[in-house]
Amino acid sequence: MKRKQMQAWVLGGVSAALAGSAVAAEGVFQLGTVDVVASPIDAAVPGEAVIKGDALEQFNCDTLGKAVALTPGISLSRNSRNEDIVYLRGFDVRQVPLFIDGIPAYVPYDGYVDFGRFTTFDLAEIRVAKGAASLLYGPNTLGGAINLVSRKPVKALEGDLRAGFGAGGLQKYAANVGSNQGMWYMQLGASYTDSNYLPLSSNYSPKSIPTSASNATRNVLEDGGHRENSYRTDSRLSVKLGLTPNATDEYAIGYVQQNGRKGNPPYAGNAPGQYLSIGGGANSRFWQWPYWNLESTYFIANVAVGQDHVVKARVYQDNYDNKILAYSNGSYSSLIANTTNFPSWYKDSTTGVSVELDSFAFSGHELAIAYHYKEDKHQDNGLALSKNYRDVTTSIAVEDMIRVSDLWRLRLGASHDQRDAKEVYYWPTGSTSGTNWLAELTRKLGGGAEAFVSVAHKTRFPTIKDRYSASLGSGLPNPDLKPERALNVDTGLRGSPWGGARGQASLFYSRIENLMQRVNIIPVSLCNQPGVGAATSCAQLQNIAEARHAGVELSLEQTLGHGWTVGGNYTYLGRENRTSTTPLTDTPLTDTPRNRLFAYASWKPSDRWEYQASVDAENGRMVAYGSGNAATYVKMGGFALANVKAVYKPLPAWALEVGATNLFDANYALADGYPMPGRMWFANGAYKF
Repeated sequence: MKRKQMQAWVLGGVSAALAGSAVAAEGVFQLGTVDVVASPIDAAVPGEAVIKGDALEQFNCDTLGKAVALTPGISLSRNSRNEDIVYLRGFDVRQVPLFIDGIPAYVPYDGYVDFGRFTTFDLAEIRVAKGAASLLYGPNTLGGAINLVSRKPVKALEGDLRAGFGAGGLQKYAANVGSNQGMWYMQLGASYTDSNYLPLSSNYSPKSIPTSASNATRNVLEDGGHRENSYRTDSRLSVKLGLTPNATDEYAIGYVQQNGRKGNPPYAGNAPGQYLSIGGGANSRFWQWPYWNLESTYFIANVAVGQDHVVKARVYQDNYDNKILAYSNGSYSSLIANTTNFPSWYKDSTTGVSVELDSFAFSGHELAIAYHYKEDKHQDNGLALSKNYRDVTTSIAVEDMIRVSDLWRLRLGASHDQRDAKEVYYWPTGSTSGTNWLAELTRKLGGGAEAFVSVAHKTRFPTIKDRYSASLGSGLPNPDLKPERALNVDTGLRGSPWGGARGQASLFYSRIENLMQRVNIIPVSLCNQPGVGAATSCAQLQNIAEARHAGVELSLEQTLGHGWTVGGNYTYLGRENRTSTTPLTDTPLTDTPRNRLFAYASWKPSDRWEYQASVDAENGRMVAYGSGNAATYVKMGGFALANVKAVYKPLPAWALEVGATNLFDANYALADGYPMPGRMWFANGAYKF
């Protein structure tokens, strides 16, 4: 018996649905989710929201960073490496791992991933799990999980073709083709995006920094107009072949290749402690990435065992390669003389397997037991020789969805995770472990609404970089770092509050302990290492910090009639540093806004025409300011961005659109010294068959 489809709802002012139905939405590769096939319980995977492919097109979310920001609780940040960094309720991407069809997709070395490198053209949906994210995802879901789910064709021949152009020399092309022949299916996706530069706001004012601490000559690294060194190129190829020999079993082999290159725009602020010299300021980076590549091969199977059991298995091999070239100045013609650390290249790989057994043998229960094994390898050039690291992470998890009555559902889960350092360059190996648990209670209300409350205890393991990075000779590795711990509490209502409306309201709270923070070490000679001169400073990551996150999320979409639809979401996030260790006591938590609003209105006067306007606004973002002994923190100015577009469909299968983002050319930034784009126009065309 298949699970009933839960009612649709909107999360983030976009068309979203509770990710709980075992009946896959049309065109969605269900084996890429954590849903249980053939479940007799009509319950949702709690805390998961779904951003559908239609919403990605509607709001022109061509990159993953823009896409997930449609969800309340998520905000974007931009770091000094020109990367889109995502925060979910204050947790960063190391604490909210990324998955592709349920397979981990974060870089083994540091746990980060650049959400600006991932395009969305071949996705069916994006699932965002929050505090009570399923333990079946595996380790490290301290604050949640983000899962990119690919397409699965439903027709004998289907697909789409897209092309677009925009400001900054932007051009993009994408094609998706699928075929379902009953006993087997095939899905192919390809995309290419290229941009020469990002245009800055006409209100941008150039700033300057000294040459060095001893040379006060000022230097302007960004004079406005075309953002310096802001080019990017990304291509993606995805292939999937599936077999469906009967009504219950399915087997799929997939391959994804993603290639990118990008520039790193230089620091464009004037904070104290920032210098032109590479050695003088952390943000004076004249860097370029000639390649930033990801390759993934996977096999996923779903096999029924008798009437009451299902086995789901994943086997995967991922490779991550990237290289950084560092130049002496903004002409990007002369590599810096520091050959000890540059060019810098990483070569990481992940091999993993997960096996899940789902049982419906007990009336009113959906019991799942999962085992995960993951081997991470990291290699970098380091000190003119290769340094090799290897971690093995294992996890065993159990979750039970219980139908208490027709109105009440209870989900209980527990897991134990282990990480062992099997190979380490120079430093000693180490190991650590963590235990997780969760409980969630939901109750159906009248009118298709639902009330929920959840409590979850989650952990996040320290990465290879956390434990073993020597920070170019100024860091002391700590093989004995322990997992970060969080207690997440979430409660609220979701569904349809009145006719024509869908939405949600939730309160959340997280208590985070064992946070890793850098501590100065004396004597500094403890940081001395082979092949490097004597250390002049020394610091180490230790589990000494504590924090509290609390907030409110509200979202609503309303159909007004006569072709009008309005929607939006609001997030309030308060983050507090509770660390008692000096000097960390007064350090603010950075890179997330206190208030964030997204709202839109859409008018469709006829089948051929549609007009849309939206606004993104935020305030209360604290960021790092200055460097070295002058380092401090500053609150960024709030901003509101207006976006508009018009869509014309000459035929049902064709769509042409024109529009602009940041319509009023606001000058804003998400981090000190890194201004964001000004007004950008675009024109796109699409054909679906």
